[in-house]
Order: sequence, then C-alpha cells, then structure tokens
Amino acid sequence: MPEPGAAPQSSRETLAFAVAGLFFLVVLPALNLLPAEDAWFHVSDFRLNQFGKFLAFAILALGLDLIWGYCGVLSLGQGVFFRLGRLLHGHVSRAANRVRERLRERAAGLHGLDPSPRTPLFWYPFKSFWGGFVGAILVPVLFATLFGVLAFRSRIKGVYFAIITQALAFAAWLVFNRNETRLGGTNGLTDFKQLLDFRLSDPSTQRGLYVLTVLALGAAYLLCRWIVASRAGNVLIAIRDSESRVTFSGYTPWRYKLFVFVVAAGLAGLAGMLYVPQVGIITPAQIGVLPSLEVVIWVAVGGRGTLIGAIIGAVAVNYGRSVLTNYFPEAWPFILGGLFVIVVTLFPDGLIGMIRKLTARKEPPALRVKAEGGTVT
Repeated sequence: MPEPGAAPQSSRETLAFAVAGLFFLVVLPALNLLPAEDAWFHVSDFRLNQFGKFLAFAILALGLDLIWGYCGVLSLGQGVFFRLGRLLHGHVSRAANRVRERLRERAAGLHGLDPSPRTPLFWYPFKSFWGGFVGAILVPVLFATLFGVLAFRSRIKGVYFAIITQALAFAAWLVFNRNETRLGGTNGLTDFKQLLDFRLSDPSTQRGLYVLTVLALGAAYLLCRWIVASRAGNVLIAIRDSESRVTFSGYTPWRYKLFVFVVAAGLAGLAGMLYVPQVGIITPAQIGVLPSLEVVIWVAVGGRGTLIGAIIGAVAVNYGRSVLTNYFPEAWPFILGGLFVIVVTLFPDGLIGMIRKLTARKEPPALRVKAEGGTVT
C-alpha cells in the first residue's frame, strides 16, 4: 500500500532531484570553466574533483538505502563490494601503465634488465578496459548473489544478518591485506596514471570523470526510484514492516531481499569503479568494518527510506569530514560517532524528515489534510 501523502512527497523529491541535477551537472562545471581563477565564485579543479568523489559515495549510499531503508535489511558489508569495484577497475589503469613502460624499455633497449613480476592468472580477464568495466560490476553482483542465497535462504535476518555481513567485511579486510594474495596487500594499489588515452592528472580528464559520475548517480537514482515505485517496491516495504504477514500472503521474502541485496552490490561496484580514477590510489584502510559503518551513518543522517536523503547524507557528511579534518583530524571519529547518536536518538528521520516536518508546519491546515489523504472541508 502506498504511504499517505506519497504523491506530494514524490513530487518534492522530483523537484529536489531536478534542482540538484542542474546544480551538479551544469552549475558546478560552469563555475570551474568560465570564471577567472581569482574570482571568489570560481570552483577549483581540486574542489570539483572532491565533489566527484562525494557523488561516487552517494551511489554507494543509494544501494544501502535501498536494502536498509526500504527492505529493513541492515548490511554492514557494502564496503567489500565497493572495494571489489575499485580493485578490478583500478587494475586496468595499472596494466595499461605496465604495457607502456615495457614498450618504452623495449624502445630504449632495456627490455629484460628489470623484468616485472608475473601477473596472477585471475587478473587476466580484467587487463582490458572493458574487462575491468564489466568485472567491476559483475564480480560484486556474483559475489553478492552467492552470499545472499546462502544467507537469505537460511532465514538469517535482523541483527544476525548485520553481524554476518560485518564478519564478511572483516574477513575481506584480512584477505586483501595479505601480500601473497596479490590483491594490493598492506601497501594497496597505486600508480594509476592513465585510463584509455587520457592522463588522469589532466584537469579535463578529471572534469570528464566528474560529469560521468553525476550522470551515473542520476541513472542509479532513477533505477532505485523505479524499483521502490514498482509492485516489488511495495513488497519490499511490506517486508520491512512485517515479514511474517508477507510470508502468509504467499510471497517469498528471501527472493526480494536477494534482489535488492544484489542491486545494492552492483551499485557499490559502480561507485568503486568511478571513485578509483578520481583518487588515484586504493588503500587497505578503505575496506573493512569501519568504512561500511560510515555508509550506514551517511544514510541515517540524510534520512533512511528516502533516496534523495541518502544522496544528501553522503555528500553532507563527507564534505563535513573534508572541512573538519583540516582543523580537528584526531577528533573526527568522535564527531562522526556523536553525529550518529544524535541522529538516531533525536532525529530518526534524518535531514529529510526534519525538512518535511518544517515544511508541513508552514502549510495551511486545509492543504495538510489534503496531503495526508483526508477530506478538505
């Protein structure tokens, strides 16, 4: 059943999406290109690149909001799928760099003096751009399908599912940090200089990656919105509110949970693929339990169960992090933890919930009654 007042809220979300899309897709790149660099409203290359990273995080948050906010399944392992996407696409750039270096060495007559280590066999499907592009999404999807079938068919749910995904994140952190697995080890992966024929250090390349990230975020938002507005979306909300009733109605809840879990993993892989070339490095610190918990905080701050809230939460928290860590780097974990406690206890609906309450109070009583599905007298 659609929630009361869903239509007005949907139109507001559409308006907010259109305004945000215009701002990020047109206004910010224009302020980077057109004004002089010493103008106060000029957006620097660094700041544009920073927003590109925040919007990649927003795609990751959208996936978690889909499974947690609409289906009620809290996953603390989204960082694993994000890492897989980053790793597979990042390997493309490293492989291309190695090929170019080997060609230069051969041209200089130095080939064979410093042979590079043999590439493990499991990297070979991802040595080309398209292999890395497809693998960055397909591998997280396949891994999530396997994990989800085992977990959901076993009727693992609630806090137990959160714990098992947390264990998954910790196990993945241990595997990726071992140097003998050839997955980056304790040093991570670096040396990302070029993608296809574009140098990643070139401002125009970073600008193109930013625009690509905005378009990908818009497509991810529309996909999630289509899912939650469909009949399957109504079942997801019903599972969140009362799974036993859904079972008694003849549905199979684990299949719907698996569906959104796989979609969320694919979005995490897409976000990781877009994030890597904008950062140029993959560090071991960005996988594990803590990064996955941070995604939960982004969604909670923005507003769980509201797609636009997940985007706002991801951008707002990460922008706050970039500013505050310049002045209080050691205090940031305490600030983040305190923010989560305050939101959960005082503002459970997040920023979007606060905005809705404020705007509802300003509306005339007759309009409020109409928006809530009542009769206007």
